[in-house]
Amino acid sequence: MSLTIIIPSLNPDEKLLQVVSSLTENGYNDIILVNDGSDEQHLQPFRDAEKNYGCKVLNHEVNKGKGRALKTAFSYYIDSNSETDGVITVDGDNQHSVHDIMLCEKAMEEKPDNIILGCRDFNQPNVPPKSKIGNKMTSFVFKTLCGLDISDTQTGLRAIPKQYLPDFLEIYGERFEYETNMLLEMKQKDIPFTEVKIDTIYIEENSGTHFHPIRDSFKIYTVILKFFISSIISSLIDLGGFSLLSAFVFKSNIKLNIFVSTVGARIISSLFNYSMNKNAVFRHKGSVGKTMLRYYILCVVQMFVSFGLVFVLSKVFRAEGLWKTLIKAVVDTCIFFMSFRIQQNWVFKKNQNKLKG
Repeated sequence: MSLTIIIPSLNPDEKLLQVVSSLTENGYNDIILVNDGSDEQHLQPFRDAEKNYGCKVLNHEVNKGKGRALKTAFSYYIDSNSETDGVITVDGDNQHSVHDIMLCEKAMEEKPDNIILGCRDFNQPNVPPKSKIGNKMTSFVFKTLCGLDISDTQTGLRAIPKQYLPDFLEIYGERFEYETNMLLEMKQKDIPFTEVKIDTIYIEENSGTHFHPIRDSFKIYTVILKFFISSIISSLIDLGGFSLLSAFVFKSNIKLNIFVSTVGARIISSLFNYSMNKNAVFRHKGSVGKTMLRYYILCVVQMFVSFGLVFVLSKVFRAEGLWKTLIKAVVDTCIFFMSFRIQQNWVFKKNQNKLKG
């Protein structure tokens, strides 16, 4: 198996040349560097890498972010019709050892259709507290809310088979959130992945990183939270519609009152929810017909489950007015979490578009 190394970098120092040198010494000669808008004082490492080690250097005139740098490299790789089997993305700050890169290559040889993630151990004593807390929190959110069990969600060491790169070019995000979106895309398209344990190296408390803890963490969590914003708004629309309808229609018949109110409110909220989920949340580009059919099958099932539970609980607790609305809020909150996972894994599930050859 042969692989192309991709290294995005901004304002590098001598560590970048240390990375390139160790790679070439171990047989990695196809290396793409992306200069992501470095200033004049930090251009020499790129020149030396190109002159002395034969690296291909791609340049951004201004800083566009790590996500855009990776896309630039992926696009160049595809357009150049590279004959290698895929790419390995590597950080240019010397925190990924050649030994770990080789471990990822070996794992990819064993599972050529898998994306290989080089994952660090955040229980090691040398891990800075902000990195440990941030990664553990993100991993918990991914596992709990997205059903994606990854121990290191921010790893930059990833071996990617070439057939997945065209799809990855379409992923939303320009900066560090792009790598998070990449993992979510893997989930939606059922792209298999394998974790490889790597050394946990932090040089000078990770002082060389360009990751901004507040700005970039917000973007990463926005990526996750946006999946739920549409459903929350829709739930509020649904709850408001239910409360309004139940106050005026068939008040003398509690069963009919709840049923009509549930159906009417769900029709209004579902139209909003479907449009938002398809276009803004899951960014699904497939046909409306298939996704809408699946969506409304799920919607009808949810509606009857909601109706049944609210009816039973309202009878049990003899609830009226505000209490009945509160019961519905609790019921729909539980259904909400289940609904999102089903939409992610079935309704708006994306198909893999693999390159041939």
